[in-house]
Amino acid sequence: MADVLGLYNYWVVIFLMMTGFYIVISRRNLIKKVIGLSIFQTSVFLLYITIGKVRGGTAPIVADGFEVYSNPLPSVLILTAIVVGVATASVALALVVRIREAYETIEEDEIFEQDR
Repeated sequence: MADVLGLYNYWVVIFLMMTGFYIVISRRNLIKKVIGLSIFQTSVFLLYITIGKVRGGTAPIVADGFEVYSNPLPSVLILTAIVVGVATASVALALVVRIREAYETIEEDEIFEQDR
């Protein structure tokens, strides 16, 4: 049982992932869906950062007295993913603004009714 509780960062990742997924599935408001996707994306970032950390590891700079090094690749990939995520969220919010101008609503049900 102590092993399961010791992996609290994975529990946080699972909680954030399921929260974001629930928001995307259950909400009909487009802005809430974009927020849910951002929460889901944040959980994936945390997962990759958690995987990249080595207990007792140091920065990958060769020096005397250090034998265990952490892999810097996950952190570099996450920095790139954060930039892409912010750009994607801004494009999604810009599309929501255009949808609001065209349909006068951001609720999915009302948009579908107007299209019929």
